Amino acid sequence: MGYREPDAAELAARDCLWRLVNAYSRACDRRDFGLLRSLYHDDACEEHGDMFTGSPDDYVVWVEQALGKWEATVHYVTNALFEVCGDRAEGEIYKLNYHRTLDGTEEIVTGSRSLDRFARRCGEWRFSGRCVTLDWATRRPASREAYESFAAASPHGIAGPQDLSYSRLALFGRTEIQTT
Repeated sequence: MGYREPDAAELAARDCLWRLVNAYSRACDRRDFGLLRSLYHDDACEEHGDMFTGSPDDYVVWVEQALGKWEATVHYVTNALFEVCGDRAEGEIYKLNYHRTLDGTEEIVTGSRSLDRFARRCGEWRFSGRCVTLDWATRRPASREAYESFAAASPHGIAGPQDLSYSRLALFGRTEIQTT
């Protein structure tokens, strides 16, 4: 399979899609459920196998409950392949996902892919459908000592609006950026 050189519109669309899938990770890891909901069209469908299938509103409720079991999560987007066709697009998004239990004694790390569908409506790209597939998982003891001492001089990330990113990166909380 060969690839043609994309035009400026396709490059712009791919940039928006890349930012969208990364915003999803930020929303989950910072427990920013307003941001999470804003990434979906109202008629989108989220699918997580037997764990969950449903609307964006129901998904946000499910994610909030599911993430409540973890002291910390980190969702890394490692590879992202996008195909754009006008106002529709698809993506296969490879992810590494880290979870640490509330008591800090156990870590679960997974490798997964999101099989995403996107739509541009009124000039905005959002998810129109997502299907998550798990490729591998591992569970291991966590080291509280390593967490507390490895980067002791650095502030620790916090799930929620008290995270340092909210006070240091003011533009991230804005839905519109003024250009005048």
